[in-house]
Amino acid sequence: MQLKLKVTAVAALALTTGFALAQNAVVTIGHVGPTSGAIAHLGKDNENGAVLAIEELNKKGVTIGGQKVTLKLQAEDDAADPKQGTAVAQKLVDAKVLGVVGHLNSGTTIPASRIYNDAGIPQISPSATNPKYTRQGFNTAFRLVADDAILGGVMGKYAVKELKGKSIAVIDDRTAYGQGVAEEFAKAVTAAGGTIVAKEFTTDKATDFNSILTNIKGKKADVIFFGGMDAVAGPMLRQMKGLGIDAKFMGGDGICSGELVKLAGDAAGDNKVFCAEAGGVEGAQKAGMDAFKKKFKERFKTDVQVYAPYVYDAVNIMVASMVKAGSSDPAKYLPVLAATKDYKGVTGDISFDKKGDLTAGTLTLRTIKGGKLEEVAVIK
Repeated sequence: MQLKLKVTAVAALALTTGFALAQNAVVTIGHVGPTSGAIAHLGKDNENGAVLAIEELNKKGVTIGGQKVTLKLQAEDDAADPKQGTAVAQKLVDAKVLGVVGHLNSGTTIPASRIYNDAGIPQISPSATNPKYTRQGFNTAFRLVADDAILGGVMGKYAVKELKGKSIAVIDDRTAYGQGVAEEFAKAVTAAGGTIVAKEFTTDKATDFNSILTNIKGKKADVIFFGGMDAVAGPMLRQMKGLGIDAKFMGGDGICSGELVKLAGDAAGDNKVFCAEAGGVEGAQKAGMDAFKKKFKERFKTDVQVYAPYVYDAVNIMVASMVKAGSSDPAKYLPVLAATKDYKGVTGDISFDKKGDLTAGTLTLRTIKGGKLEEVAVIK
């Protein structure tokens, strides 16, 4: 009778915590991205990065605390919608996942982060760039890309100093990401001695930009910056061409995808579009990134869009922290994750500061030339 009570007590503890490997050798990690809607191609790109990491780790074999485990991915769709994002976050918490990689957009990542923090579940965003994400005081929040203060700052300075922009217009899509990067860009333009002649806004679902573009044309803007995603930027470029606007077009990592080239068509002429990806490698590290892109294409029959390598690294860092801690219990591996230093990822060497940001954020500046995105420079 006493033995039976002890066994029952252990089982009850396992059910309560959800973290006892002795009861279940499956370690579930959540992934969230918009796999439906206008930017589903980016969400699926992210999800594929997680799938590849999980498959490789399981093939290699993972042992945590002396026990071999099987990794499982629970992939969810937030449709880039904040309400759906929080609903999905609660679903993952209720499912007792042991960590979350995501979300893609700042607008879904930020509200979801409170839910994960309240549950004590580590979250690594591979792509959310709004500075607020890691400035809420949550010790569970991490990101693998440079934030908008860095990205917008570099782009603003580049617009004035390199593109010689005299009259610069700014458009944002009213999302946390779009507004954040547009504001940082505008501040950097002013600091560099440039002039903002127009500030306009649209939405992340808009298709008609003629009114705001006509206003910008009247201000004779020679550079237009758009804070938003490629699904909106592509049609916007087409309408710019239709209105005869001959201005350089700039944006952050949200437009820095191969899909933009398809969406914009011949409106994206050589050296007309400039974007910055919040990350990047150079020198010897390029070999690792090239190898990743090759195996990604072999596995999924498509090229990397933008963020898949960062998702891949996020999953690997999370699992490496569990292995080092000897436990998949978030309370035990979270301090190890936070102390990550010089992890050799395909996106570069990764170390976190006290906020959960990278200690050395990198940007890759790109332009469209010959119908393809080409690297201009890696900026640290």
